[in-house]
Amino acid sequence: MTSDVSVSAPTEERHPGTTGIDTQPTLEILRLLNDDDAKVAPAVAEVLPELALLVDRAVASVRAGGTVHYFGAGTSGRLAVLDAAELLPTFNAPDGLFVAHHAGGLGALLRAVENVEDDEEAGEAEASVLREGDIAIGLTASGRTPFVGGALRRARELGAVTALVTSNPDAGLAPYADHLLVARTGPEVLTGSTRLKAGTAQKLILNSFSTAVMIRLGRTWSNLMVDVVATNAKLRGRVLRILQEASGADETDARLALEAADGELKTALLSMLAGTDAATARLAIADHQGSVAKALADLAPPASAEPTPSPRDGAAASPAPQSLTGDRS
Repeated sequence: MTSDVSVSAPTEERHPGTTGIDTQPTLEILRLLNDDDAKVAPAVAEVLPELALLVDRAVASVRAGGTVHYFGAGTSGRLAVLDAAELLPTFNAPDGLFVAHHAGGLGALLRAVENVEDDEEAGEAEASVLREGDIAIGLTASGRTPFVGGALRRARELGAVTALVTSNPDAGLAPYADHLLVARTGPEVLTGSTRLKAGTAQKLILNSFSTAVMIRLGRTWSNLMVDVVATNAKLRGRVLRILQEASGADETDARLALEAADGELKTALLSMLAGTDAATARLAIADHQGSVAKALADLAPPASAEPTPSPRDGAAASPAPQSLTGDRS
């Protein structure tokens, strides 16, 4: 026999501006959805200071050998799986560095599975793999999902850093979170359909969190994805273009550098920028926790700045070129 729960959350309230949506023409339906979507980015902007603290703790955890874990059910769990899965091809993130725990497992990704989000013990079991200092992030629009609650409680018992991403300012699971991230997206266009604004907010937060962590870990050079894994023809072409863009080399020289570096983009890039061989570049990157910027600063320290000549009368001074060797780890 199943029991019923009355959920009290802004996402469950009826939207006053869309009560007649079922009688509207298609274009008006789309406008109502789009107008509501425009509220998501400002809601996410409000949580950025807290998100920055979580990013920094995650970076410190990963550098100390820790891992990041997402916990969610339904839309929240599917978004978590998507974010974790895309970090390998985009940033060459090691397997197991980011792990998504979806209520109901793989079977619930494509089809809803009854009652799995209410299984608190399953959440506890999923979180039992965490170690002290790991990061546990629960995602639940309502802020009450038992699967997530069980995971966060167990994570805290094990000494992990906990966070909750929700759209409910009065989330019941808030006491289990070291970092509370409330995106106040309000009522949905379709009452209770949290795959809409609340889900979009979760997607934006996950995008920002994981991307910022990867940037801080040195897995980019400037705004280029220099740790991308070339698993198909499109990505192999992208690797070549990134190397040309970052180094200023022509296609022939870029291909030769990649070959010498056994296809490793970061190694090829550093060898070209620092004028060194691939083996030296590879070692320098490893010595600087994967950061091309730090390795380059060590191999090729910037020359002392020369005095800037005064501009001629009536001529404006040209702006100094932006350095690409600063600390971006």
